[in-house]
Amino acid sequence: MFTVLKRTLFIILGSLLVSVGLEIFLVPNNIIDGGIVGISILLSHISSWQIGLFLFVLNLPFVILGYKQIGKTFALSTLLGITVMSIGTNFLHPVPGLTDDPLLACVFGGIILGVGVGMVIRYGGSLDGTEIVAILVNKKTPFSIGEIVMFGNIFILGSAGFVFGWDRAMYSLIAYFIAFKVIDITIDGFQESKSVWIISDYHREIGDVLLARLGRGVTYLNGEGGFSGDEKKVVFCVVTRLEEAKLKLIVEEIDPEAFLAVGTIAEVRGGRFKKRDIH
Repeated sequence: MFTVLKRTLFIILGSLLVSVGLEIFLVPNNIIDGGIVGISILLSHISSWQIGLFLFVLNLPFVILGYKQIGKTFALSTLLGITVMSIGTNFLHPVPGLTDDPLLACVFGGIILGVGVGMVIRYGGSLDGTEIVAILVNKKTPFSIGEIVMFGNIFILGSAGFVFGWDRAMYSLIAYFIAFKVIDITIDGFQESKSVWIISDYHREIGDVLLARLGRGVTYLNGEGGFSGDEKKVVFCVVTRLEEAKLKLIVEEIDPEAFLAVGTIAEVRGGRFKKRDIH
């Protein structure tokens, strides 16, 4: 019950943030976003109807499609987000824009939009039907979800040049890029985790120091050199992005010849990931 309530509250909050980003920053300055949101802004400008109407009507078929193909929880979360976003934009439409500087509008509008969309995605929903289409098309084509969304948005953002002028189309591209990056940060979090593999003859010393100085648990894995055939011990550890430099320094101090590989992890759960202070 608490999980459902938490998901609902964050989806509502994220959708309201998107409404603010659109009606307080982007729309008053004729700057659009990609996907259904961008199409809705264009149609609203051409027809003089409120953007909230287009956001709801154009997204509704994709919600139904998502319900059939992806799942009930996803569809209901998406419907909630789209409904709140549509109502929010209608409510905020009479409010004047916070700035008439297009650069400030695209930067701050993109940030707020990215946080809102990322929040909704993080808690199991979506605010744009093109993402649902991309998920389904991805299953039947060699293109990734990101590539499919990007191809569609190129045409949508390009259309802004014919409607609002090419300078606004370029501002729209800046806003879209900012929102895209902020979405990633919001979904993954600022404390991005790193997976680390270390191969060294001093594996035990390295593991002990990582445990003592970083407060991170380590796992020793058995390996075999593909060229030499020698048995090797692999030290596996998960650290935060901020601890990565410290870890590299520790490994360098103990074994300058150690093999070190670092990768990005989207999510970490379970185990003993809580740590003591670095020293």
